[in-house]
Amino acid sequence: MMSHPRVPGCMLGVVADGMGGRSGGRKASDQVLMTARQLFTRYQPGRDSAASVLRQLLDDAHTVIKLTALSSEQEPHSTLAAFLMNPRGDCAWIHAGDSRIYHFRNGRLVTRTRDHSYVQVLVDRGEITESQANVHPKGNILLGCLGMTTTPPPVDPHEIPAMAPGDLLMACSDGLWHYFSHEELASVLYAEAPRDAVEILVGEARRRARGAGDNLSIAVLKLEALPDD
Repeated sequence: MMSHPRVPGCMLGVVADGMGGRSGGRKASDQVLMTARQLFTRYQPGRDSAASVLRQLLDDAHTVIKLTALSSEQEPHSTLAAFLMNPRGDCAWIHAGDSRIYHFRNGRLVTRTRDHSYVQVLVDRGEITESQANVHPKGNILLGCLGMTTTPPPVDPHEIPAMAPGDLLMACSDGLWHYFSHEELASVLYAEAPRDAVEILVGEARRRARGAGDNLSIAVLKLEALPDD
């Protein structure tokens, strides 16, 4: 999570899950975060569009990762899940790959991003269920992400006109969401403070993975009502 350096109440959450070997994947995810930080620092609510700056983040990070691949003879890729909330409560998000963003309201799921993956296509066609997708042998095949040389990253934006007390946004990598239903996620996120909830979810994901889990990244934004005077 990043707080805007000049504008209180303006927040950016970013998750980037790198792929392409240990060093290549780390470089790709680092490029996403560096690009996000640079763009967010220049962002001015009221003048700039949140949706536009997120689209620029996707495009710029994709370009930089491809250039890194050419110079290092590696094939780095990265997912992206990013949301930006303005001080007035309007919010936008964008994603690429199988890192997800969840929007909860008062403990219930409102919506989440749809993975750009082979198994998500099967789910959308009704050929398999979401629980079957979690154990499908081709569950790691992505149809779109940052850094691909043959396919541009998917552009799948979403906007929330007004966030309200009781709303919660969570961006996370597949190393976390793979091990939980959305009901389980909501129960922990609403029972605990965000920092405590993150520690609980990460620890439980590691336990359920039994040493075979993937990268774990998570960003949480929770809106609570101001206390009465």
